[in-house]
Amino acid sequence: MLDFQKTIHSEKVFLRPMNVEDFEEMKTLTADPKMWYYFTADLSDSSVLKQWIETALSELEQHKALPLVIIDPINDNIIGTTRIGNISEVNKRVEIGWTWISKAYQGTGINGHVKKLLFNYLFTETETLRIEFKTDVLNIPAKKAMEKVGLVKEGVLRSHTLMTNNRRRDTLYYSILKDEWDEK
Repeated sequence: MLDFQKTIHSEKVFLRPMNVEDFEEMKTLTADPKMWYYFTADLSDSSVLKQWIETALSELEQHKALPLVIIDPINDNIIGTTRIGNISEVNKRVEIGWTWISKAYQGTGINGHVKKLLFNYLFTETETLRIEFKTDVLNIPAKKAMEKVGLVKEGVLRSHTLMTNNRRRDTLYYSILKDEWDEK
């Protein structure tokens, strides 16, 4: 079972559960509408961001998800978010997603580092056997990042999700299983 108050530390990042006070800092990081082309919500719109955070916090309160903010420990600033959601205790699987990294930290390896920290937590401290991911088939950077951390491409669900620009995305699924994970 997940610890819904879980914090995770490394030399590069600090992950902690999201809270309502994070809105103001996140609002400055999400202001560029171009960041949200492959995302299912346009978080550059502050009302959409506020609703997105409220939904995440409601799911946290109901133990349906663990939304985390990613913090740079050097300056104590939020640099992005990620979430453990679609939790199925009976099937021992979760999804990691809803991830975004602020522009200043994109391409720095932070996203892959965060994923590996989450793999370590989920596979060593919980009974999780499968972690799922999904992305837009057009999102080449996300696909490369998922493959770089050892995820297995599983298949495409056609016309699966409505995107912010009224485009229907084909969703590409990836996963990693506990017995495939190599603790590094």
